[in-house]
Amino acid sequence: MSGIGRTWQVVIVGVAIATVGTAVALSQERKPPEQDTIKTETGDLTITFIGHGSLMFGYQGKVIHVDPVSREGDYSKMPKADLVLITHEHGDHLDPKALGLIRKDQTKVVLTKACAPKVPDGKIVKNGDVVTVDGFKIEAVPAYNIAHKRPDGQPFHPKGAGNGYVITFDKTRVYVAGDTENIPEMAELKDIGIAFLPMNLPYTMTPEMVADAARMFQPRILYPYHYGETDPNVLVDLLKESKIEVRIRKMK
Repeated sequence: MSGIGRTWQVVIVGVAIATVGTAVALSQERKPPEQDTIKTETGDLTITFIGHGSLMFGYQGKVIHVDPVSREGDYSKMPKADLVLITHEHGDHLDPKALGLIRKDQTKVVLTKACAPKVPDGKIVKNGDVVTVDGFKIEAVPAYNIAHKRPDGQPFHPKGAGNGYVITFDKTRVYVAGDTENIPEMAELKDIGIAFLPMNLPYTMTPEMVADAARMFQPRILYPYHYGETDPNVLVDLLKESKIEVRIRKMK
């Protein structure tokens, strides 16, 4: 074969590989996020696992988004929010672009004081506050680091700055912890049916810390989330003798 012929063969093969790669990438982009449906006393609670710290709940025709972030999903194609909960101001939890895509005129946004400069019309709540927003009881609970700190000695998440949230769906209480460690306040949580606990170093917890946290308040179902490259199966093994059901979903 001539040099020119070989050159064209290489070009054609290269184009074919690139086309296949593009098709695979588009296929992956279009793959919908995982969902679970939890039966409650007053209807189904649908949980959509968008990615990392981003979640969506559907209940009785209402939609709640938690920490919507563009890199985790295509928010232009997702249901508009009746309520948005933002745990803290870090860019992997607060994304004004994603928030803008899911807001409608009636959307309520609950957030921390540090988030307010980017979302000035949100409702600020602090640790310990209990509010009812759009018919949902929302409890803001502490979320902070004790052991893990930045090089300057300051915690990645200072006490009092971030929120976890307990959302009550009739009798089903869902705890979304935000960025936190296994802090002593978790022992005060009561009747948690479903919990989301973060598990990535150095920002949140190890599997051992998550297991310790879960044992404090004994959720019925535990989803590790925000877990990066941590192996979630380690947590499954740590809690295999407990009554806690650990469910693994794609929440890196």
